[in-house]
Amino acid sequence: MSAYRTVVVGTDGSDSSLRAVARAGALAGACGAALVVACAYLPTEEDDRELARARDVLRDEAYQVVGSHPAEDTVRRAGEAALAAGAGEVRTVAVVGSPVEALLDVVRREDADLLVVGNRGLAGIRGRLLGSVPADATRRSACDVLVVHTTG
Repeated sequence: MSAYRTVVVGTDGSDSSLRAVARAGALAGACGAALVVACAYLPTEEDDRELARARDVLRDEAYQVVGSHPAEDTVRRAGEAALAAGAGEVRTVAVVGSPVEALLDVVRREDADLLVVGNRGLAGIRGRLLGSVPADATRRSACDVLVVHTTG
């Protein structure tokens, strides 16, 4: 019996998060586990002030988290990267919500044994507004969390 049956990995489409996806894909493949690649996004129907605030804070990265179409493209590309890294079974999901809440929701729905996140937190004002995904996920997850060193 494998140590892990279902692995969830989060991505925002950044190079850093794709390194975590590749590691999760290789691990899932080695364990014979299913891999679920998830991306959180903010719906475009949200309050315009909140949307404007998120765009101001995220600047060029706003496309990665605002609207379902970019999120679906992000998980599709990440799913392909996971397969190339060795994953056997890959499912993708784009989820409305903040990154940590969305990932934890996917972990619960998929009854995952492992959550994989990159170590790149959000620095400065971005981190204060959106929180640190690796720190919050590690603290709040009910399953094992692998923090992949994706920076430097």
